[in-house]
Parts: sequence; structure tokens; C-alpha cells
Amino acid sequence: MDIETLFTREDMTFAEAAQYFGGRVPVTADEFYAIAEEYRGLAFTVSGYTAAQILKRFYEELLAAIEEGCTFSEFRLNMNDFLKNEGYEGLEPLQADNIFRTNIQTAYHVGHYRQMTDPAVMALRPYWQYDAVDDAHTRPSHLAMDGHVFPADSPVWDTWYPPNGFRCRCTVRTLSKRQVEQKGLMVETAPPLGIHPDRHFASNAAKVRFEPDLTGYPEPLAKAFRTREKAGGGKAP
Repeated sequence: MDIETLFTREDMTFAEAAQYFGGRVPVTADEFYAIAEEYRGLAFTVSGYTAAQILKRFYEELLAAIEEGCTFSEFRLNMNDFLKNEGYEGLEPLQADNIFRTNIQTAYHVGHYRQMTDPAVMALRPYWQYDAVDDAHTRPSHLAMDGHVFPADSPVWDTWYPPNGFRCRCTVRTLSKRQVEQKGLMVETAPPLGIHPDRHFASNAAKVRFEPDLTGYPEPLAKAFRTREKAGGGKAP
């Protein structure tokens, strides 16, 4: 499936995905990597850009892609027009793909996670299976997780819920007890030894909780934590 098709599918534009991404806070790359791993899902950044107005425009274009189903080509065209008007070089295809895919995939998977963890769904389909794209571009660590089944409430998903790296194409599928038995699948309690998600991706963006120690955090992010914690009662975005 090419990237145009991937990001124009109707099932990719979850309301939950837009809600999640709409609550992220633009920060610079230095600030982003100073934030504790488990809270990075609340921040949004684009490597190589620090000006607030540039980050804001990236954020707006990505949110539009989620809410309105804009294509990758439209995203890149809009951003390149804006960047060139601001005196920057346009995005190379690979760079644009990285930004577009990683941010939208994260939002999509958060929306998907909320659907899969609905109590009614959990009761009918209590097992999850990691599904990596088995081709020449699949990272060895992601491929090592392919096909492994864990309980839906397993702590494995706190670390191994996609995306597990930049431009990660992995997904998670739900399974019923009957499907597990019919396919002869083994339900495991831990991932294969010695494998880990890519650096900075060992967390589940859908399970971020608003109980951080805000000491030393960038003020825009700290302010967003306080505001949304008060409004949402400590729920994940």
C-alpha cells in the first residue's frame, strides 16, 4: 500500500485521533528530548525546526490531515509553500514522509487503542497480536515481534504499542479466545528477549497519565498539563 492510499483511508480519520493530536503541545526538539519518555506523547516536534511559527504551521497541517483527510502530497505542498515564503528550504520527500507518517500514525494508533480497550470489545476480543509489515524495509526488532500474542491488558503494550519508531508501519489486531485456539496461537507474557522499540519510542502514547513532576519542564508544556489535568480529571489525552 502506498503512502497516498494509507493516509486517505476512511478508517484512519478517527475522532479520537483528532482529539489526541489536537491536544499536543508544539515544543522545540531540545525541549522534546528533555521530557521524560512517558510524557513525550503529549508533545509535538519536528527535527531541524525551532521557530515557534514553523512548528505551529507543521502542527496545523498535520491536524488538518487527520481531521479532513488531507493527503501526503497536499501536506508536503502546503508546507513547502509556507517554508519557502519564510526563507526555508522545502521538505525533501523522505523528510516529509517521516514527519507525516510518524505523527499521523501515532494519532491513529491512539484512536485505535481507545476503540480496542472499550470494555465491550475487551470482553469479546481479550487478546492482541502484534502485526509487523514483513518486507525488506521492516526493522529486525519489529519483525521479531510479528505474530506474537499477548493479553490485551498485558504490560507489554505499555512499551510495544505502535508506532515503535519513526515511520513505523506496525499495527495491533484484536483476537477472540476462539480465534487464538483455532489458529493454535500461544499467548505470551513477555516479548522475545533482547529486543526493544526504537529509541524514544518505548512508551504507549494512549496511556500517558497527567501526574508528572513539572519541575524543569518547558513552561508551555507545564501550563498545558495543568490546564488539561484540571479539565480532564487526570485522564489521558
